[in-house]
Amino acid sequence: MSNIAYPMRLSRLCLTAACALGALSASAEKVQFNRDIRPIFSDTCFACHGPDENKIKGGLRLDSLEAARKGGKSGEAAIIPGKPDASEVMKRLRTDDADDHMPPAEFHKVLTKAQIALVEQWIKEGAEYQGHWAFQIPVKPAVPTIPAGGNAIDAFLAKGLTTKGLKPNSDAPKATLLRRAALDLTGLPPSDADLQAFLADNSPEAWSKALDRLLSSPHYGENMAMQWLDFARYADSNGFQSDTQRTMWPYRDWVIKAFNSNQPFDAFTVEQLAGDLLPNPTRDQIVATAFHRNHRLNGEGGRIVEEWFAENVIDRIETTGSTWMGLTMNCCRCHDHKYDPISQKEFYQFFAYFNSNNESGVLGEFGGSGRTRAGGNTAPLLSLPTEEQQKQIDATSAALATAEAALKAIPTSQPELLAKWLERQRTAFSKEGVAWLPLPDEKVSAKENAEFKRLDDGSWLVSGGTAAKETYVVEAPLAAGLLTAVRLEALPDDSQPNKSLGRAFNGNFVLSGFEVRLRTADGKTSTLPLVKAEADYDQPGWSVAKLAPAPMTKSKAKAKKPDNDKAGWAIGGNAPENRVPRKAIFSVTPTTVPAGAKLIVVMRHDSVAQHSIGRFRLNVSGQDPKLLSLKTDPAAEAARRLMGKPAEKLTAADKKSLEKLYADSPEHPRYAATAKVAAAKLAFETANNAPVTVMVMNELPKPRDAFVLLRGEYDKIGPKVERALFRALPPMPAGEPNNRLGFARWLVSGQHPLTGRIWVNRAWERLFGIGIVKTSENFGSQAEWPSNPELLDWLAVEFVDRKWDMKAMYKLLMMSSAYRRSAAVTPEMLEKDPDNRFVARGPRFRLPAEVIRDQALWTAGLLVDKQGGPSVKPYMPEAVWDETSVYGDMRNYKADQGEGLYRRSLYTIWKRTAAPPSMLLFDSATREVCTVKRSRSNTPLQALTLLNNRIVGEQARAMAERLIRESGNDVEKFVRQAWLLAYSRTVSENELKLGGIWHRCAEGGKACHFAIQAFGMKGKVDADADNHCLPGPFQQDARELCAVDHDVPVTVTSPRFADLPVKGFASVDFNTAGCTWEQLTRATKMMRTTRCSRSRSATEPAAR
Repeated sequence: MSNIAYPMRLSRLCLTAACALGALSASAEKVQFNRDIRPIFSDTCFACHGPDENKIKGGLRLDSLEAARKGGKSGEAAIIPGKPDASEVMKRLRTDDADDHMPPAEFHKVLTKAQIALVEQWIKEGAEYQGHWAFQIPVKPAVPTIPAGGNAIDAFLAKGLTTKGLKPNSDAPKATLLRRAALDLTGLPPSDADLQAFLADNSPEAWSKALDRLLSSPHYGENMAMQWLDFARYADSNGFQSDTQRTMWPYRDWVIKAFNSNQPFDAFTVEQLAGDLLPNPTRDQIVATAFHRNHRLNGEGGRIVEEWFAENVIDRIETTGSTWMGLTMNCCRCHDHKYDPISQKEFYQFFAYFNSNNESGVLGEFGGSGRTRAGGNTAPLLSLPTEEQQKQIDATSAALATAEAALKAIPTSQPELLAKWLERQRTAFSKEGVAWLPLPDEKVSAKENAEFKRLDDGSWLVSGGTAAKETYVVEAPLAAGLLTAVRLEALPDDSQPNKSLGRAFNGNFVLSGFEVRLRTADGKTSTLPLVKAEADYDQPGWSVAKLAPAPMTKSKAKAKKPDNDKAGWAIGGNAPENRVPRKAIFSVTPTTVPAGAKLIVVMRHDSVAQHSIGRFRLNVSGQDPKLLSLKTDPAAEAARRLMGKPAEKLTAADKKSLEKLYADSPEHPRYAATAKVAAAKLAFETANNAPVTVMVMNELPKPRDAFVLLRGEYDKIGPKVERALFRALPPMPAGEPNNRLGFARWLVSGQHPLTGRIWVNRAWERLFGIGIVKTSENFGSQAEWPSNPELLDWLAVEFVDRKWDMKAMYKLLMMSSAYRRSAAVTPEMLEKDPDNRFVARGPRFRLPAEVIRDQALWTAGLLVDKQGGPSVKPYMPEAVWDETSVYGDMRNYKADQGEGLYRRSLYTIWKRTAAPPSMLLFDSATREVCTVKRSRSNTPLQALTLLNNRIVGEQARAMAERLIRESGNDVEKFVRQAWLLAYSRTVSENELKLGGIWHRCAEGGKACHFAIQAFGMKGKVDADADNHCLPGPFQQDARELCAVDHDVPVTVTSPRFADLPVKGFASVDFNTAGCTWEQLTRATKMMRTTRCSRSRSATEPAAR
């Protein structure tokens, strides 16, 4: 075992050197800088002697022959081609002098003897430098002889297999192969129909047709989207401290749709990076640009807008570099790259492509809550109305245009109507200066036990019991015309305490609410909004104005509420000087009252106990609201004087003022038309705000300036820079605009050395477990040398030649013999190729987090096959969101009811600071930032999750029910069907026996009963039995999951069996005689878990 493990523990550089030396001794192959020397220099030398000119030690660079020949401050040539003994590099590597030895001891980077020998051989052979292989445009090599049954991929792999002395495995069994492909392409096991069709098809085209069926499945797009959403750092929250909700699922659905429709990767790229800059972009092309709006948005109170704007643009740079080019660029924000030829200036030239989005860079006004009208999103936004919503928007838009046209058609100047209005105003003035009309035939009632008596002056005297809280309701017919205000008079009376105005012990009252309603002749009631409330006297801190609150503004919402801001109008009735009549006027939105209408006034007294009004009178007015003030109003007084002037004394200025007064009056024709415009505008805004929105890119007409940020700090501005690409990479294609659109097209021009290689390497990694370049997250100078560089370049060019067809490339890879091979492994294979880099055997590795859960749901028949839409809330631990957010709208997690529990994991709601725990346990990304490569671990926590997670428990129960329904009382059929569901293949006879347990426990047809227990179905074990509890997720059912070494009577009591087409399960005996505890445990585990590995044949060992 140690001989097998030892190579795996070698450092990457030692392994590279050892392999290279082995190759040299075998075939005298020339040492290559990219393959053999660059990894050594990059790991041990470039940090001090690499491209970063600001960090160079001793003036020496080793990243080019010219610089190495020049030497450093010592003046000695570091490398002299053909003369290793004269080269200063070799002297420093060989010396025992601690002061001169390189690398210095404090760096803890010690070269092995094999590595030193490799450098020496390279210098001896001429020290030929090469540009970094990944930065060279790939050239399509000729395809070697294709082995029988294979394709071009196998031709390139054949040489490595021969060199390593490896004999490749034969094809995996058909059922295993289909399951492997189904999990790779759809993330789900194959359907029974697909499996049977493939097994029955013996034609040469059977495998090709099976792949076509999988590639055309709608689940293909869902599965491919899972990884891409990691790249896009997609989430349903904004991140940071409050981590509030956002609405970005339309982008997720766009990604699924793009994969399912097989959108070419070049269009897939351009639309996400620059869809908004395309000529006449479609809605989908703009939605695609949400890729670069998925980043976090800071909503903290102390945030600095300029700082977070810069951080978001830098996030876009790093995400773009990682996703399409496999480059680590984040260190360049502060200094030149230590390993790759990217300077800090070039980093900010790159920055200039992404800094001109029309955004602030921080969480917007409506970003604090997913329930706001903007859906928690921050501008720029794209509205996505449904067909019905669009019809409503169009209808309300047309109604608004009609109302605006009608308003525009009404002239402001109306001489005849002005004269009639002026005459009415003059005759309407009473001694108080305004006409108030009494309410005839009033009816007054109380919610509690107050009683009312009408007095001769039209006021109402209140008597009877004094409730803690009381509400008066006044109802009266109202004459047709205009209603603008209701006046309330509170009057003192000798019958009230202290002969005052209120019924409280001290003579005071507190009016906490005043509502004005209108009931039309057809019985419809509407509340008229109060626009203003004023009184001739307010008790300090108890103002009537609060009963008609002004619209809430942002500044008022943040203002601290005064301590004396009480709820209601009071008049200090306990003071003798306040025991006088008081008046309050409540102005409403001017309303035209139709004939036959009734006025309803509701007066509430519920803020202070027993403080209700003792005597009151109500009047109404249709007067211009500006003339209804109880207090001295210079403008109102001037208007009254102006209206009282004789016509012959009116000057031209007076007439102009009167025209303006009338134009602003509710009686002017434009007033009603203006109200209709306001109502139409409100309806339009409501309809327009109803659709879902998504955050998108929207380029400013004029690009923002860009500057080098010294040390990467937003407030340390360096030299101005213009948009430009890296000098180490090809230039922008001729004719392309120097903006995001041109940049995106540059990536997929076919001449970019990284884009194609990156994609095909990730596709290889998805299918085979490890990429051709193992460091799939980094194609820079520290990248691993490709295990098969010719194959990598051939695939990259082939991808472009096939018009960036992703499905075609997956099929090409999966049609190879390499993909079809059995995953069975021998000790010899492990010794010669422990990581299966030469692909002598089929791939075998743990499934991703999402697929583990989805497979369990599918196996149990619980998976809800529904695509797209808002994110859902499956089972998660209680209070899972509360640990990371003290406030915000993503707290108090509550799981959905119904289908939301069983949707594919792709649709699970994703909070950045509290991602689904079971996903994280299986190495999912947090989505805080772009993640292009997940780790793949195996931990005890994962095993515990598969035994105790709630969804696994439900899956086990549901699978048991499904099996019983489908197999009835047939034990063998039950077992065979269970195996087929779990492994997508038939059970072997040895597996059927499970080491003897099934034939020992099946006497009398009792094995099904054991299966019921194994799946966690409810039963009852004799209380006197010596029970041993089987492990599993059902602690509450421990007694039902017990088995012992002797007879145990079991009664199945689950109500789930009531409708099952199985006889004899109402009360059965379960005989476990002859079954050992280990056998029972093994059987239970087999029945209650599905595999996490995606590939296994009947002859292969069980996966982890």
